[in-house]
Amino acid sequence: MQSVVLVVLGIAGMAFGWFVYSRFIAERIYRLDPNFVTPAHAFNDGKDYVPTHRVVLWGHHFTSVAGAAPIVGPAIAVYWGWAPALAWVVLGTIFFAGVHDFGALWASNRHQGKSIGALSESVIGKRSRALYMIVVFLLLLMVNAVFGVVIANAFVNTPGAVFPAWAAIAVALVVGQLVHRRMNLVVLGVVGVAVLYWTMWAGSAMPLALPTEMFGLTPQANWILILFVYAAIASMLPVWMLLQPRDFINGMQLVVGLALLYGAVILVMPDLSAPAFNNRVGESAPSIIPLLFVTIACGAISGFHGIVASGTSAKQLDKETDARFVGYLGAIGEGSLALITIVAVSGVALAPTPEAWHAIYDEFGSAGAGAFISGGARLIEQGWGIPGLVAQTILATMVVLFAGTTMDSGVRLQRYIIQEWGEIYRLPWLRNGVAATLIAVASCLLLAFGAGGASGSGGMMLWPLFGSTNQILAGMTLLVITVMLLKLGRAVRYTLLPMIFVIAMSFAAACVTLVQFWREGNWLLVTLDFVVLATSVLVMLEAASAVQRFRRQESNLAVRIE
Repeated sequence: MQSVVLVVLGIAGMAFGWFVYSRFIAERIYRLDPNFVTPAHAFNDGKDYVPTHRVVLWGHHFTSVAGAAPIVGPAIAVYWGWAPALAWVVLGTIFFAGVHDFGALWASNRHQGKSIGALSESVIGKRSRALYMIVVFLLLLMVNAVFGVVIANAFVNTPGAVFPAWAAIAVALVVGQLVHRRMNLVVLGVVGVAVLYWTMWAGSAMPLALPTEMFGLTPQANWILILFVYAAIASMLPVWMLLQPRDFINGMQLVVGLALLYGAVILVMPDLSAPAFNNRVGESAPSIIPLLFVTIACGAISGFHGIVASGTSAKQLDKETDARFVGYLGAIGEGSLALITIVAVSGVALAPTPEAWHAIYDEFGSAGAGAFISGGARLIEQGWGIPGLVAQTILATMVVLFAGTTMDSGVRLQRYIIQEWGEIYRLPWLRNGVAATLIAVASCLLLAFGAGGASGSGGMMLWPLFGSTNQILAGMTLLVITVMLLKLGRAVRYTLLPMIFVIAMSFAAACVTLVQFWREGNWLLVTLDFVVLATSVLVMLEAASAVQRFRRQESNLAVRIE
């Protein structure tokens, strides 16, 4: 089969999601109001709450939630075959991710731009807020610590990506100033992306690397420290100065990158070397059910998206009607990246024969982002004639820039969570932005170097928990949205059914990993896995109690009216 068939099926499904399903959800379920005063206007402070053009905000939202996950997850999941990975990415994007991301943005917009954890108090109850925010903080801790390692490793292994990755910050600062002065967005986007791609070409010809030892630390450890210093500074700057323009330019360069990849598929029409269903799955490999649904998170549905939507994006929403464009179309962008990843790692560009493909995917987890970069670079080279080294630098930089924007937003979100704790528990010093940022960064570095030693890779210790924790959080977010819809007297099945499925799969996956951690004697992961499971069960019980209270109130009101 030719890979173009996968592209046509995937794009057709996502087009239906955008033009038909998302419009139905916007008009009939969430009922967006163009006259609603958004938090960005109500609390405009020029720093965190800033009304933003929907295209710029889409760029921020999309690149913040993308990271490397919609590449790594599908690239690993293809081990079970391209058919199940394709089905989950397409259906997950349409009926799960779009509704989830869009819903979290809408719900936060209706609750003063609060994070999904903080607003759960208004929807479910006070105890749910405290429980919910524990899971959110733990997930952000994982994401920030791990993405620091991912970017550091990419800088060490692909020194050509160093120059464009840091040059993107300078480009973003200039673009941010010009956007703030109301200059033409299209012109800025074109020029900014052109400069960014020039830096990628320059980076491939001018690789940069740190000394093999500096301050007694390895290059990887030094990069991690540098990245967290940068993330701390970036998280305290006004969003219009760096976060928005950096994410906007990254979003535009991803559109160009996707055009190169999808265009190459159409030009070359390569065959697939991977099987639709892998019949050579090893005995030690995890079962496709439920692990497929937590291995592919971003690109199908991800709890982290709800944190971003309700943490930073809701504070920048100019009009409530922009929520569909930012939230649902952001999920479509994630899905399109996951789709082309499946194509890149399943075709002859990566492995010319089925046997060669099986040699790369000889066991679960043996291939990931590296397979995407290799397969995608060859695909671009074959389709467009771009030299392989330049194509590889383009894709490696794409991965680094996405991971970087996620890390930027992740540290800012941790700051928000800590400041919300300061408000909830009346601790004025925690509400201070500088103090909250320092605590956020210190917690990440403590995990990185406290658990990982001089290498700074301690975040990887918690990474096995990410898949199930992330998806449990997605289920909890859908739970909050469902209860909110129920109280508003609207149809709940469009969020309730995805919620049940996601929670069932993620709970099963968490139980599978809990048994595995127990057998390995990894008591830290056993404890944290159990905490996540117990916390989510308590939130669901609180939600059930809230629903019962609401129905009793309705019943009593009906009796009084009669």
